[in-house]
Order: sequence, then C-alpha cells, then structure tokens
Amino acid sequence: MTPRLRPARYHAGVMDSHHDRVPELHLEFYSRPGYLAAIRSMLDTLCGRLGYDPGAASQICLAIDEALCNVIRHGYDSRPDGRIRLSIHELDQPDRLEFVIEDDARQVDLDTIRSRELDDVRPGGLGVHLINEIMDDVIYEHREGGGMRLRMHKTLPSTGTPVDAGEAEPCK
Repeated sequence: MTPRLRPARYHAGVMDSHHDRVPELHLEFYSRPGYLAAIRSMLDTLCGRLGYDPGAASQICLAIDEALCNVIRHGYDSRPDGRIRLSIHELDQPDRLEFVIEDDARQVDLDTIRSRELDDVRPGGLGVHLINEIMDDVIYEHREGGGMRLRMHKTLPSTGTPVDAGEAEPCK
C-alpha cells in the first residue's frame, strides 16, 4: 500500500481556475537562493517518508531544485523579491505525486524552454534536461494574469506498509 500525505487545509490564493485541487503541502517563499537548501532538506525527508529510496529522493530534490533555480535566475533575473509557490498534490489515478511550482515572474515563450545540446560541453544549461529525465512528465504553462506554472509528476513507490507522513513523531 502506498503511504499517504495528510490532507491540508486550503490556503486562500493557492488555487486558480486552471489548478483547482487542494495541495497536501504548500510553501510560499521569496526568490532567494539561500532558501533552497532548507527546501531540498524538507523534500528529501518527505520523499523518504513516502517510500522513495534515497537515490530517487535525491533525484526528485535535484529536479525541483533545478526548477526553482531556473525561476530565480531566468524568471526573476536573480531578484530576491519575487514570490515562488511550491505545492505538492497526491494524485490517485495513477498513484503519483504532482509537484507544482508557480511564480509571478515574466512569462517566457513555451517553445523556448528546452535543454541545450548535450554534446555542447560547458557548465550550465542542463536543468531542463535533468528535470525531464528525472520526472515522469513535465508541463510548463502560462498562468492567467502573468507568471509561469511548472507541473511535474512522479509515480509513488510501491511499499508494503502504509506510513502516514504526519505520524512519525509527535509535535513538541
């Protein structure tokens, strides 16, 4: 049986006409690279609790980190005052997680979002390639009213015993 996230309460402003499911987890933060280590740590722990092996959890963290770096670097031109929202949804059919990153940054032409040629050996430019290789599917969208949305899906691992991510340790 697949571990399940606990349902979260809806936070006003999280949903819009194109994305109207209640997220199990929602983070909102400024476009500051210093926050990324804490987000990676939280995602790694969550993925482990949901049954992903350490390698798969690290890959998911890498894909999301790359996507967030792209928003900061390219969407907000490295400005530290942009808002970024990361939501995680559990999808029942098939059992998968959906990671959604939304921003209010400039919209880009969807046809220009691609990786550089892999035989072009130089630093940088492989984030889109890594995201596409790690995730099951990736969907870039324009948000109504401005900004971008990136939806990434990953199949939940099959595990024998359900683990509720909220019951590991009591709150202190």
